[in-house]
Amino acid sequence: MEKTITAGLEVARDNLQQRVAVRLRELLIHGTIAPGSKLNERDLCEQLGVSRTPLREAVRLLAAEGLVSLDPGRGAFAPTLSAEDVKHTFDVLGVLEGMAAERAATHITDGELAEMRALQLEMQAAFERRDLPGYYRLNARIHDAISEAARNPVLRNTWQQLNARMHAFRFRSNQDETKWARALGEHAAMLQALEARDGTALRQLLIEHLQRKRDAVLEQMRVSN
Repeated sequence: MEKTITAGLEVARDNLQQRVAVRLRELLIHGTIAPGSKLNERDLCEQLGVSRTPLREAVRLLAAEGLVSLDPGRGAFAPTLSAEDVKHTFDVLGVLEGMAAERAATHITDGELAEMRALQLEMQAAFERRDLPGYYRLNARIHDAISEAARNPVLRNTWQQLNARMHAFRFRSNQDETKWARALGEHAAMLQALEARDGTALRQLLIEHLQRKRDAVLEQMRVSN
């Protein structure tokens, strides 16, 4: 009986930790916690309505994703990346997403395609509402779905680790209205290529999409500095 109760409590704690990680991830991606800023435990506990234990567990999760930097003796910080870091990471992401696209065109199921169509429509609606956070969440789900449809766990895990480092940059690069509209159009073209099972076309579209995203991020970094 004692073991059953303990197991139940562990599940509840894990769920809380995951929920805190989701909210903290949003704060980092949206720039509410600025790059280079120290994560203030007291403020975050009050803001999120949790104790220090689940917050610290969530921070460790995000550190494993590369969204938080841990400095022994000093605490946790929102990481800062140089322009070279960003360029190199996006270049590799383009290769990985291109490879995933080619495989996804072969392996994606009809059910997954239907889900992608639904996500594209929701993303269009979010764009029309100018709901950038909502748009970004749907955008991320589409890229994740392509990665999963590739049916290559090594490729997927490598992509997830690198992509996590770029979340905040990808989010902020859509704040330019013209670039945002173009990105939406690119996603529509990707869906068409996926529906046609044209892996070569989808691969090229995704590589170019990531290159433009990289250039937009680097331009934004230059303007900010």
